[in-house]
Amino acid sequence: MPMPDYDQVAAYLELDPDNEALIADAAHAALDAGRSDDAAALAARHRAIAGPTPAMDHVLGLAAMAAQDWTAAAAAFRRMLDTGVDEPAVRYNLAWSLAMTGDKNGALSVLDDATAAAVPQAAELLVGLLHECGEMDRAEAVAREAVARFPDHRGLNAAVSTLAIDLEDLELARATAARAGDHPEALVTQATLALDEEDMAAAGALFDAALVRHPDNPRALVGRGLVALAHDDRTAATADLDRGAGLFGTHLGSWIAAGWAHVLAGDVAAARARFERALSVDDIFAEAHGSLAVLDILAGNVEDGRRRTEVAQRLDRDSFSAALAAAMLAAGGGDRARAEKIVALALSTTVDEKGRTIGQALARIGARGS
Repeated sequence: MPMPDYDQVAAYLELDPDNEALIADAAHAALDAGRSDDAAALAARHRAIAGPTPAMDHVLGLAAMAAQDWTAAAAAFRRMLDTGVDEPAVRYNLAWSLAMTGDKNGALSVLDDATAAAVPQAAELLVGLLHECGEMDRAEAVAREAVARFPDHRGLNAAVSTLAIDLEDLELARATAARAGDHPEALVTQATLALDEEDMAAAGALFDAALVRHPDNPRALVGRGLVALAHDDRTAATADLDRGAGLFGTHLGSWIAAGWAHVLAGDVAAARARFERALSVDDIFAEAHGSLAVLDILAGNVEDGRRRTEVAQRLDRDSFSAALAAAMLAAGGGDRARAEKIVALALSTTVDEKGRTIGQALARIGARGS
């Protein structure tokens, strides 16, 4: 039987204001009508008369979610779970609310396998949280099982496409991004794949499209910054890369890319600050040591540069910045003019045996560096 509309139930309630059943009906009707404040007030009114009930906690939780009061939402769904209402939808809503408060570990503790298997949005959230927390093996296992179970869910496919980029599984990234259509995360994945193929026109258009839908998407900002860098638009590059790195917070590759954009723009102090930020996040990240080595050599601090170069090479023999620093040292590290010339030439010439230029290496590190 369809639920009566809110105005109708509210009219009945005026005639019998303490009727518990009418208050509950009005709370549900208010929620259905998009009147979250009224729904919450009615649920609280019901609670004052009848005491706590799972049904009204559910209304309170959904109303709080609509109002983006994630703490209140989490409290309501937690009460439901604690009183034995252990259903996938409740666990998902609790996990989502906890994640929105920043409690990722709490959200992960709520998302069990049964919930992820029952609710595709829960699988999407679980993949994203595991990815953010660096649990890549489990994230990959959950992702592959989830897309097999829910092959057409756009949000899930988009989340898996983002994970696949960081796993460097380009086939999975391409397939899931295609199934996710114009979802912002999928557009970023498609753009990143275009960037990897050095199709800057396609990459730029796709990053722009993603940012129209989600202006604060850090991957899209970093990607667009890398495209700008490839076009030698250093002002746009530093703006987008700085903003993207700031939104990411601990994404190492974005700080390295932002730092190099400042190097190429001639602001060595800003570059050093960004490389040091990456080092503060992970003191064994080779590109941070190698990039600082380049700056030390440029400043004439050859011994510091040599030491940092050796550290970077020990950490990652494929580090592009370590390769550049080593080339600068081999060419005469104490000669500032020569060192600056090497950095400038590295934009268009190779810096290692794999034939990478700074721009190509940054595209890879900025888009995928964790």
